[in-house]
Amino acid sequence: MTLRTALFALLLSFLAGPASAREITILDGVVVGVVDGDTADVRLDSGMVRVRLHAIDTPERGQAYGQAARSALARLVFGKAIQLEPVEQDQYDRLVARLWIGDLDVNAEMIRLGYAWTYRRYAEDPAYCAYEDEARNLKRGLWASPPEQRVAPWEWRQRRTRDGRYTDYSTETVAACVASLGN
Repeated sequence: MTLRTALFALLLSFLAGPASAREITILDGVVVGVVDGDTADVRLDSGMVRVRLHAIDTPERGQAYGQAARSALARLVFGKAIQLEPVEQDQYDRLVARLWIGDLDVNAEMIRLGYAWTYRRYAEDPAYCAYEDEARNLKRGLWASPPEQRVAPWEWRQRRTRDGRYTDYSTETVAACVASLGN
């Protein structure tokens, strides 16, 4: 176990337990790098940490709108003081967190701007589904592109096993999105 992993484990141990029984931990930092549309490097007082934005998924590098999503996140956060609300540590040793600039939920804003999907497998907040629906209806960001370019990143990463068959989320209702949260 690396020192970084041990520090994350210690941090997460303080977060364990029912939500009502714990205080929300907030970490202050500055975004010093943007890796892609849902990953940023943050300088905390305790050192550097790579942060994966919780509950959203953005197009990958090499995927349509991947660079646009990265640029959108950079415009929102690069060089800015932010607050992190840690959720967990992922398999790639990244801190998964909600990212805030004051009262602005950056994760939700990426969805509202049309550069991210609600990551149904990990999302819990039904409002994220409403933000995605609004972006779709207003044809913001990737939702303005042709349907064949609007492939959910979690499906695009599995493209070799999907034989070109992807889910068309362009007509999904908020209720269907909410029903799929956590699955």
